[in-house]
Amino acid sequence: MDIKKTPLYQLHQDCKAKFVEFAGYQMPIQYSEGIVEEHKFTRNHSGIFDVSHMGQLFIYGGEELTQDLEKIFPLNLKNLKLNHSKYSFLMNEDAGIHDDLIITKINEGFLIILNAACKESDFDILKNFLKGKYKMILDDNRSLIAIQGPKSSNILNDVIDGVKDLNFMSGNWFSFENQKIYITRSGYTGEDGFEISILNSFADKLTRELIKKGSKLIGLGARDTLRLEAGLCLYGHDLDKDKTPVEANLKWAISKERISKGDFIGSDIIIKQINNGVSKIRVGIKPEGRIIAREKTKIFNQSDVHIGEITSGTFGPSVNGPVAMGYVENQFSKKNTRVYLEVRGKKHPASICSLPFYKKSYVKGAN
Repeated sequence: MDIKKTPLYQLHQDCKAKFVEFAGYQMPIQYSEGIVEEHKFTRNHSGIFDVSHMGQLFIYGGEELTQDLEKIFPLNLKNLKLNHSKYSFLMNEDAGIHDDLIITKINEGFLIILNAACKESDFDILKNFLKGKYKMILDDNRSLIAIQGPKSSNILNDVIDGVKDLNFMSGNWFSFENQKIYITRSGYTGEDGFEISILNSFADKLTRELIKKGSKLIGLGARDTLRLEAGLCLYGHDLDKDKTPVEANLKWAISKERISKGDFIGSDIIIKQINNGVSKIRVGIKPEGRIIAREKTKIFNQSDVHIGEITSGTFGPSVNGPVAMGYVENQFSKKNTRVYLEVRGKKHPASICSLPFYKKSYVKGAN
């Protein structure tokens, strides 16, 4: 299979990016300054992330579309305001997470941002479920650019006037070079920031304008350390088809009204887990010392019984120490519970901790 390239590929090359294959795309993992410096620059200033590999699915329809989508997603979509966004899941009948996504209410329909590795299968699942009743466009003609960090609002507003007025998880249409672009105040780093949907032919020019204003391109390496410090899940690692939102400790993202109705895909399992509890659950884990516990590291209790597994682990530059997330048996999920991580054949002490490791800095308002 041919490896795809985003419309910013040449710009990444010009900026001396190191590339990796990710979800079928040639993507920048880091630039010359390295992951730690890119991470710190985003936290303290403003970083640009090329996330054009992700899926942008536009679905158009009226009230009937909203009703049909509520049979799929555990969201109260009928109360979602125009140009507002919600985090949600596409689940299977066993409530396993097929994908986690962001749904935004737009004029005449919805914009759904899908994970890159799932976008084609997501499209097929939704198309089959909706039985071809609605216009659906998985738009490959649009790039997605994220700008994140405390200086991002001023930098982007210098290029596109008015974006500073957006609140967290809200968006609107704006203009760049006389072209319509859709911008939401959202992101995946724990910082204030924006995600910009723009025609491929204008993505390079916009990104270069943001760089001129003082922002820098940031690779997937720092994106991963930033999201993990913020306690955010990565699909295919912390979330997959064998884990439910309740097990993933994401019950907050499921509408209470929808739970009471119990009429969405996987609702029977979700209701049982909410009422009866789960056997395993996602937690934050803080290793002692400097040892880094990577994905698939086994977790043991104080009696040397295997109780879980790490799903994400790295060094957190903003907290100056190792951070991790994983799933443990529910009885060991209480904060400050001592556990042991098996790294290179040796057991290292750690403790269950609250998430996030790094306090989020989102801009909220009267949404």
